[in-house]
Amino acid sequence: MVLNVNNVAIGYPSSTGITPILQNTSFNVEQGQLTSILGASGVGKSSLLRVLAGLDKSIEGNVTLFGQPVKQPLAEIGYVFQSPTLLPWLTVAENVAFGLDFVCQGQLAKNEIKRRVAEALADVALSDVANVRPNALSGGMAQRVNLARALARNPKLILLDEPFSALDPITRSQMQQILHHIVKQRQATAVMITHDIDEALTVSDHILLLSGKPATIKGKWHLPYAFPRTDLLALNHYRVDILQQMQATPQNSIEYLI
Repeated sequence: MVLNVNNVAIGYPSSTGITPILQNTSFNVEQGQLTSILGASGVGKSSLLRVLAGLDKSIEGNVTLFGQPVKQPLAEIGYVFQSPTLLPWLTVAENVAFGLDFVCQGQLAKNEIKRRVAEALADVALSDVANVRPNALSGGMAQRVNLARALARNPKLILLDEPFSALDPITRSQMQQILHHIVKQRQATAVMITHDIDEALTVSDHILLLSGKPATIKGKWHLPYAFPRTDLLALNHYRVDILQQMQATPQNSIEYLI
């Protein structure tokens, strides 16, 4: 087991005390698996991901990575944001390398940094634009750089915050295939949040449905299907089941999941 989330609750201070947004949330993620956390906008997915990353603290419960508590950002955790935040004055390779030496506490030689950057760019099929600046990249290419920057850390856990939501359907499909290939090739562990059922069905080994107010895990699905999953009709019974679970929690809107 790589990641263990045990009875986590998240809340924020309000005039009446602590307002809970998520409670009683527990799940595990195994090595070489991609787990999607599915839920409507505003349900608390990003808040949960920030706790998994050690960026925020839970008010109850605990998160462990290989048995070690996650209480602050760790070098072993790579985080892919929804929007690629690339520095325009740096090349693609320099953006991927940016901060790597700091994150690894100065323990990496320059040759090792160069090797990791080259490997990460190869994984996302961007080796040929290593010396290009971000303003020459498409949206999909910029997001691949964003992913490569996380991969260069050789993370034990990759966290992805709706990384493909702003991309067109064709580019989104390409990125989903790249992500799945990386997880399997590297035997990495990934947790991705999304509000798109089809995306979750396309790339995930496991799906967790986050629903309710305060939110908690309302359903879990394992998808034992080979990739690529181009025939979503074969997965339609999962889609129906997920929507039924959502409709059983009337506080949430299902419009974002269709």
